[in-house]
Amino acid sequence: MAAKGTEKVKNVVLVGQGGVGKTMLAEAMLHLTGRTTRLGGHAGTKPTLDYDGEEGERGFSISTAIAPVEWEGTRINVLDAPCYPDFVGDAYAAMSACETALFVVDAASGPGTITTRLWYAAEDLSLSRALFINRVDRADADYDLAFATLQERFGTKLGAVTIPMGSGDAFSGVIDVVHMKARRLEGGKPVVTDIPDEFRAAADDARAQLTDLVAEADDEIMMKYLEGEEITQDELEGLLAKAIAERIFVPVFAGSCVREEGVISFMDAVVAWFPAMADFGRIPLVNGEQLDISPDDDRPVAFAFKSLNDPQNGRLSFLKVLAGTLTPGLELTNARTRKSERLGHLYLMCGKETTDVQSAAAGDIVVVPKLEAQTGDTLSVTGKVEAAAFRFPNSLYRIAIEPDARGTEGKLYVFLEKSADADPTLKVERDEDTGQTVVSAIGEAQVSVLLDRLEARAGVTAHTVALKIPYRETIRRVASAQGRHKKQTGGAGQYGDCWLRVEPNPGAGYEFVDEVVGGHIPRGFIPAIDKGVQETMRDGVLAGFPMIDVKVAVYEGSYHPVDSNEMAFKTAARIGFQKAVDQAEPVLLEPMAHLKITVPDSYAGSVMGDVSASRGRVEGMSAGSGVTAGQTTVEATIPYAEVTDYATRLRSLSRGTGEFELELSGYEQVPHDIQQKLAADYAARRAAGEK
Repeated sequence: MAAKGTEKVKNVVLVGQGGVGKTMLAEAMLHLTGRTTRLGGHAGTKPTLDYDGEEGERGFSISTAIAPVEWEGTRINVLDAPCYPDFVGDAYAAMSACETALFVVDAASGPGTITTRLWYAAEDLSLSRALFINRVDRADADYDLAFATLQERFGTKLGAVTIPMGSGDAFSGVIDVVHMKARRLEGGKPVVTDIPDEFRAAADDARAQLTDLVAEADDEIMMKYLEGEEITQDELEGLLAKAIAERIFVPVFAGSCVREEGVISFMDAVVAWFPAMADFGRIPLVNGEQLDISPDDDRPVAFAFKSLNDPQNGRLSFLKVLAGTLTPGLELTNARTRKSERLGHLYLMCGKETTDVQSAAAGDIVVVPKLEAQTGDTLSVTGKVEAAAFRFPNSLYRIAIEPDARGTEGKLYVFLEKSADADPTLKVERDEDTGQTVVSAIGEAQVSVLLDRLEARAGVTAHTVALKIPYRETIRRVASAQGRHKKQTGGAGQYGDCWLRVEPNPGAGYEFVDEVVGGHIPRGFIPAIDKGVQETMRDGVLAGFPMIDVKVAVYEGSYHPVDSNEMAFKTAARIGFQKAVDQAEPVLLEPMAHLKITVPDSYAGSVMGDVSASRGRVEGMSAGSGVTAGQTTVEATIPYAEVTDYATRLRSLSRGTGEFELELSGYEQVPHDIQQKLAADYAARRAAGEK
């Protein structure tokens, strides 16, 4: 099976709120084109695309699935992207591989917050956009209200290409506004008729609005239209393709994916008017240059927009061909690693089913097994071509993971690292301060799926634990104390004696000074004193946290010519340092986080109230403009201990519409009550023999 030429492939990503029927639309396309014999996911039929066991259990898509649909001599690569908030990163990746984003919207509930978020992401990626108002056969469907809401939210560039005939139980098909015909299914077969009289007025209004909108795509035709001349059918259809490609116009479709009504009209529109990659001409590169799109280029280029560790097929890389033609056996160089990678097989993938192909031209999407390429990598003949990467949403939900059984830490970490390689929204690190294995994700559900897969694929069970806060200790004033260690045994004893002075050293870290004169402590024992102090600082004195910004001077002491040794002086230093710190007003410091929070204006008050309730302080506010109009950005500094769960909290505060950036920004003294509690906890652990 050979791949199509550049002009014969259209790539469309299905996005929108979860549960609105995106997967059902793809399943209907597969069924109507004969790829499947039954409508997947309906009336007990297993979906072709949601084949992952986790997706079946949870009831939503977790990973992008591809449905290559053949229609009217064109392959439509339909990418069904997950849009549950925790897996929205996959939608961003899928959009980067497509020319058009189709937003599926429920006729009863209208557009949701994820729809809005992804709409602006598609705008940032300069994608053409379209809308499909689904489920107009629902009893509570209101097509007119849904359409009006979409126009209010996304602007007046929206125009109906198909409109429903009736709604709820009375829904009987759609009207093709471009060709002014009624279309419906009878016995699974398409039927085209004249528009019924009761829908003629609505069709005429939609046609007039459509003409007004697309006429803007051509100045000459626009002038003719404004002067009262009619736009011909051929001109209208030509304008549609241009207006969609240039993002002047957003077509809106209507239908019911379960009843498969309106789906054929949509596929006809994709073939006739939706852009192919060649319509964009060139692709931006990281170095600022442009890559020409041509299947005839003898130096092929491919972009890896997704990686997947599949339990049946192993590691799979999803490639968008940017230039030239890929063939099995071809060797390309990864721009990131500078390593050569061989394309052993090229697959078309439909759900979990793979079909070998012998070539893939510019504009097409194929899946290649066993590549080392990661999401966002560019493969080319020279290795010097690198496509501009897309921006993933921030992965700010951080949680620690521990294995249930000792001895499985290694397998746990290897699995987490492989998962992070395949999913750029997942990051794993070993926190050297706390000793925890920390995973950064978009949300809790993403981590839950990760743990389930860990058990199913690696045989390791694990659980999440709260992040440990990397508190620090320091002192506020100067103090001195003697550290004396004397121990007599049957043979040689141990003797070490030193006087230490400690003082604050703000921002300068640890400093050790030797002020001993007169040989009261031999020079050979001074490093042991330094080491004893540093070990004590590492363990902490007040609450078991490392100490910072302390200057220590040893200025006096004594020794025994037989019993003194390095160990004795190290022990004496620990004793003296602890005693000196106790007198130097020790305090506990907590890490502070600087947050930049962006939410719709209506949620700004709730966010600022939460900042105050979290011991934080608001440091600035700014109103958005352009595509961020109606958004408020709040900058605040908050104790890190109060915002380790902020990804979950902000989702609740803003109903899923907020985003934030976080970075640690120094330390500040904790309130007295928190210091007392942490110090008491530390004392209790020590009394129980715990560290």
